[in-house]
Amino acid sequence: MKSVCKSYGLIGGDRRQAELSRLLEEDSYPVWTYGLDQWKAPGSGTLEQAASADAVVLPLPLCRGDGVLNCQENPMPTAELFRRFRPEQRILAGQVRPQQRREAEDRGILLEDYFLREELTVANAAATAEAAIQVAMERLDRTLLGMECLVLGFGRIGKLLSCRLQGLGAQVTATARKAADLAWIRAFGFRALETGGLDGELSGFGVVFNTVPSLILDSRLLAQLPRDCLCVDLASARGIDLLAAETLGLSGIWARSLPGRLAPRTAAAIIRDAIYHMTASRPDV
Repeated sequence: MKSVCKSYGLIGGDRRQAELSRLLEEDSYPVWTYGLDQWKAPGSGTLEQAASADAVVLPLPLCRGDGVLNCQENPMPTAELFRRFRPEQRILAGQVRPQQRREAEDRGILLEDYFLREELTVANAAATAEAAIQVAMERLDRTLLGMECLVLGFGRIGKLLSCRLQGLGAQVTATARKAADLAWIRAFGFRALETGGLDGELSGFGVVFNTVPSLILDSRLLAQLPRDCLCVDLASARGIDLLAAETLGLSGIWARSLPGRLAPRTAAAIIRDAIYHMTASRPDV
């Protein structure tokens, strides 16, 4: 699928954005990039050049701080950035917050969120699940075969991660809050636990993966895990108290944005396909 946009500007982000610029260039689109020099992205230029393109692709997530663009080299307030755009441009970003949507609307700009597209979130979840297993295996001194693994949450990532762990021979327990999700966990052949009913159920796990963006494992529950258990938090907001885990002698890692760090080329291709679908026609067509 081809885009009706004649040129692309990429501003800020991480290695995903740099790889995305290469993919767009391979598809013969003129590309200007800003804030991606450390990854040697093609089309490196000024902010004015990137901001003047027919379509501007902003990072996933859009913001790194409160109202600040996710740009390592030159972070700036999003309100300041939006003043550089024109209403007729296509402006696309990932995980757009209400504040940034309002800022764009105040400038007469339609800010489109590519992370709302189901095909992107499913593909991103698959990449996250695979990368999560890589992170765990790099830190374990044992194989996953036969290991008791706990997956907190049974959304997209939780489902895919549980299936991949089972494929490697792990003994998978997954948690959910809704009765329907617990039924699906059992239907997949996993052991099911209620997310709020973990007390007394944690003594046998070798790895815990969290996908829930709210605190699930506090110090009281973490104390029930074996001391050689690895805690891998995949959520955007911590669901595992990693400071408490460290105090208890547990190994833990907050493994956010794994596709962008461990599989940037794949993550970039996922974003490219989403924005091509979004820009195959004008938004009012």
